Formats: sequence, structure tokens, C-alpha cells
Amino acid sequence: MSIHQAVTLDAEQTYARQYLDSLSLVERLHRLLLDVIKDEFERLGVLEINAVQALLLFNIGDNEVTAGELRTRGYYQGSNVSYNLKKLVDMGFMHHQRCEIDRRSVRVRLTDKGRDVHRVVSDLFDKHAEMLELDVLLGDGNLKTLNESLTRMERFWSDQIRYIY
Repeated sequence: MSIHQAVTLDAEQTYARQYLDSLSLVERLHRLLLDVIKDEFERLGVLEINAVQALLLFNIGDNEVTAGELRTRGYYQGSNVSYNLKKLVDMGFMHHQRCEIDRRSVRVRLTDKGRDVHRVVSDLFDKHAEMLELDVLLGDGNLKTLNESLTRMERFWSDQIRYIY
């Protein structure tokens, strides 16, 4: 093996390791986000809703959507959409109504109680944004750069699903 081949192989292994580190970090960040939301609701004494459900309510906001739209619009990334929607309707956080055009489809929207949860999460994220803006590592455009990189990764993965190489 030549020196050039060894350096190329080492660089490929390093890049593959960086990619795997990125995947692990994205997964850990999502779990940490859910822990942060859970802690905020525990601090407020709101124990009837879990972090996944609170994030779902936050992402729906003022929209009226179907369960299928929750997945396709990226509002909710999980396998238990139907379960969580049913629980949120049963607990009074959401209204549901059969779609007039397609009676098999159910549209959901937040109740006043659901909008209260949305406000709690929104206020939490606003507070975090203010704190991060002052942070040397993430302020001053660095968060924008991070978002651009994550958007490119999202596009790459979407292309992998749509196109077979």
C-alpha cells in the first residue's frame, strides 16, 4: 500500500467516524430536548402530559392537520402518532373532526388547553434563544451555519430515500 493510499484510507475512516459521531449527536440532542421539555413541565407541576406530546402540540400550533400531515410536514417523528393523538384528544388538549371530503381522515387542532401547552414550550424556546444569542459559541451567526449544515444533511437523507443509487 502506498503512502497516498494509506492517507486516503485514513481520511475516509476519519470522515466516516465524524459522520457516525454526528448521527449520535443528533440522536442525543433530540433526547436531551425531550428531557428539557419534561423538566420544564415538572417544574410547573404539569404532569399529565409527556414531552413528546408537548412537542407535538407545539409543532401543530395554530394549524389544523391530519395524522398523515404530521409525519409528512415533519411535525412529529415517531411511530405512535395515532396513540398520542388519541391520548391528547382524550385529555382535552386537541379537538378532532372527520374531514368532510375524505371521511376516513381525521383533522386535529389545539383546544385552549393545548394552546396553553404550546405557549409554555414557546416561552421556553424563546428563553433559550435569548440565552444562546449571547453565547460566544452559538451567537454571532454560528447557529445559522449549524442550521444550514443540518438542512443539507436533511436534504441528503431525503435524497437517499427517494433515489436509489
